[in-house]
Amino acid sequence: MNEHETPPLTQSPGLPKSPEGEPVFPEPWAADAFAMTVQLYEKGVFTWDDWTWALSRELHRAGRAEDGSDYFTCWVGALSDIIVDNNIVDIDAILETQESWQRAAEATPHGKPIELANDPLR
Repeated sequence: MNEHETPPLTQSPGLPKSPEGEPVFPEPWAADAFAMTVQLYEKGVFTWDDWTWALSRELHRAGRAEDGSDYFTCWVGALSDIIVDNNIVDIDAILETQESWQRAAEATPHGKPIELANDPLR
């Protein structure tokens, strides 16, 4: 893919887009998740079919937000499934990192950046 081609991931089911057709992200973490997914796809970690299947499965789970506000939570769930299924990372490592971020958030003074170094158990 050259620099002028549109990444296929911009055609992901339900991806929120601007009137110009560019992805729209509700928070910086969603843009980061999108960028990580594009990088892994471009490196051949997974195929387009793998991605659409994983994302579709997440988007069709029971209990989704009616307004679609959880779209990028589904995106991260699909990405997590793919990297675990392809033995890129172990599920326990993902869960440990999530717990570490939570502890770091709780230990970080208001107004300061949340960093993993703030996790009191690290």
